[in-house]
Amino acid sequence: MRILVTAGPTIEPIDPVRFISNRSSGKMGYAVAEICRRRGHKVVLVSGPVSIRPPRGVRTIQIDSAAEMLIAVRKMIPWCDVLIMAAAVADFRPKNVSKQKVKKRKAPRILLLEKTVDILKSVRLLKKHRTYVGFAAETENLLREAKRKLLEKGVDLIVANDVSKKDSGFGTETNRVTFLTANGDVKQFPLLKKTDVAAGILDWIEANRGKD
Repeated sequence: MRILVTAGPTIEPIDPVRFISNRSSGKMGYAVAEICRRRGHKVVLVSGPVSIRPPRGVRTIQIDSAAEMLIAVRKMIPWCDVLIMAAAVADFRPKNVSKQKVKKRKAPRILLLEKTVDILKSVRLLKKHRTYVGFAAETENLLREAKRKLLEKGVDLIVANDVSKKDSGFGTETNRVTFLTANGDVKQFPLLKKTDVAAGILDWIEANRGKD
């Protein structure tokens, strides 16, 4: 299979030296890309800024912002059989970006934000025969939010990720996830290494790819 994976955070500039972002390390998405490569699949990785070395043998497209990730994903959709959106795309960006560094003494007290484009939702109409996998990183109402995103984004599988604990989520080596599928299946997993979560995702894709 040809698998497109996104990973890491996006950064949304305030000025040339400042930005807003999130705590994503990229470890989950990179683990997915690595496991897919090990099993012989062709992989393209679209990555936000992280401190991880890209997996050997995986074509990596480096981006910074949500807008840049959207462009890269839309460009690669025709190529792929599977899209795995493991990136933690910033939900907001500064409404006004300064071309020069904003001086502290002149900085506004309020930073105006606007929503970024929901990448998965925006490529929903391009899905066709493809398998789409999304992630839902939540600190509360995990299953309710994951079910909402499953329907809203039109994906085949949502990986609901509880990031409220110190041993799971952003920056850790482990995750505590639940799989929710479009046909209503729900499977909860114990605390697992991110590589094992990645293997579980690929197991599901390989078992279900091509099924109605």
